[in-house]
Amino acid sequence: LLQPAVSVGNVGQLAVDLVISTLGMTKAGYFYTDCLVPMVGNNPYATAEENSMELSINAEVYSLPSKKLVVLQIRSPFIKNKYRPFCQTLLSWVKSSKCARVVLLSSSHAYQRDDEQLLGTPLRYLLTPDLEKAVGGIMQELNWKEMEKVAAYPGMNDTEKILHIPGGGITKLLFTESCSKGIQMAVLLKFCSEGDNIPDAFALVNYLNEWLQLVQSEVSAVGSTVLDASSQWKIPSSWRLLFGSGLPPALF
Repeated sequence: LLQPAVSVGNVGQLAVDLVISTLGMTKAGYFYTDCLVPMVGNNPYATAEENSMELSINAEVYSLPSKKLVVLQIRSPFIKNKYRPFCQTLLSWVKSSKCARVVLLSSSHAYQRDDEQLLGTPLRYLLTPDLEKAVGGIMQELNWKEMEKVAAYPGMNDTEKILHIPGGGITKLLFTESCSKGIQMAVLLKFCSEGDNIPDAFALVNYLNEWLQLVQSEVSAVGSTVLDASSQWKIPSSWRLLFGSGLPPALF
């Protein structure tokens, strides 16, 4: 199961958009919950006029049996104080559906990094103990950086470390709940700021692809030029309206 956390810059949701659009995943159904702000809109992955009128709502499930992949896309923010009931509903569904593992795509405020987190790549991962046993070695081979724990009381007591994901939405709660329930979960996240977060989404989905190989990597050097890895992903039609539809001429 691949899903986004509703986090800073909506990076996880944009990355999930790229996966669904590129792999041509089919809608399997809806994830009914009263924890999200209600929302309805047109088909975000429309490829022609015929399928552009299909409706989409705030939480939908897509599947691709050939890759044993299920994707839950979340399109609206959480209602206040509804994080915990959503996590409980989601994890009980994960267990009843017998999902082998869960991959959560998330993001965190770049400006709240500590000194250690400022070094190197802005991408991080987390694994629950159960998944660590299975794939921990692969992460080492990929040279990935695990999300650092930070001091609970900076300047006063630097020995007590905690997991801190500012701007990460449900990320920390879902991860800690998965740890205690024995669910295999990986969190992949990127430090970023609000703005044009399309480059962040490409960076996160390429990071995911390094591990899961969802699409064939096309990064190659031609002479001294490195071809852009983003070209392998198909941008959904809904991204044309990412920043609204422009100023209405009637204003003038």
